[in-house]
Amino acid sequence: MRLVPVVGGKYKVWTKRVGNGATKVLLLHGGPAFSHEYLEVMAAFLPEAGYEIYFHDQLGVNNSDQPADASLWTVPRYLQEVEEVRRGLGLDKFVLFGHSWGGVLAIEYALKHPQALKGLVISNMVAGMQAYLKRVNHLKETLLPAPLLKQINALEQAKDFDNPAYEQIIMANLYNRIICRLDPWPDALMRSFKHMNKDIYIQMQGPSEFEVSGSLKDWERWDRLKDIKTRTLILGAMHDTMDPEDLQRMAKMMPNARAEICPNGSHLAMWDDQDAYFGHLLRFLATV
Repeated sequence: MRLVPVVGGKYKVWTKRVGNGATKVLLLHGGPAFSHEYLEVMAAFLPEAGYEIYFHDQLGVNNSDQPADASLWTVPRYLQEVEEVRRGLGLDKFVLFGHSWGGVLAIEYALKHPQALKGLVISNMVAGMQAYLKRVNHLKETLLPAPLLKQINALEQAKDFDNPAYEQIIMANLYNRIICRLDPWPDALMRSFKHMNKDIYIQMQGPSEFEVSGSLKDWERWDRLKDIKTRTLILGAMHDTMDPEDLQRMAKMMPNARAEICPNGSHLAMWDDQDAYFGHLLRFLATV
């Protein structure tokens, strides 16, 4: 484990290396403001295949410093953090893996620092918020029974996101189908939910998965995908909150990318469709 200085040395973020190998993989977790813990599953597959992996709790989360400074929770500042972590760990020509919100950072990093990358993995993330919102709200409207959909819509219209009924309906009727399809959920995932920094999540995403009202609301990079020349794997799943067709479209827009869709998985296909997910990931890593 190593604490790496960020924000010009003002704060420190937690990192942990597992395994040894010529190919080094830096893992960026999702959220914003979840923890690395749900990615612990990576340690069960990548090190034994010869890859050196680095976990990282982003600033504001879990083992890292948690300053009460709202000015820190922006895409440019988090992007700078990735570069500070890379330098602090001495990584060069490495593979950057970003899941969900981490995929946003991975795309941004590949655009700004392509010379540092050996490969890029964008896992379960599309290239813009509008495509995400279209997909996730379609899932809500088609998967929820009519009475529950009516109740959820009423709570959202009233901005009553803290109502216990809201979370109960979402968790019991949607998240178990589109976030993680295992029952029960893995302990590592439950710890990530427990350690989520809600203040950061609300500032960047908003109060709900089904609307983006925070600082991420205008994030769109479809027009820049053509500029990412790094060899890239885009991973998705049939039951994901990201539309598989959007992921395939991303790969076609990038000069050196391919998309793979896990047939039985959801947003956390690394847990609920492991054979497909790690099969695709390990085959890709063997090519970089």
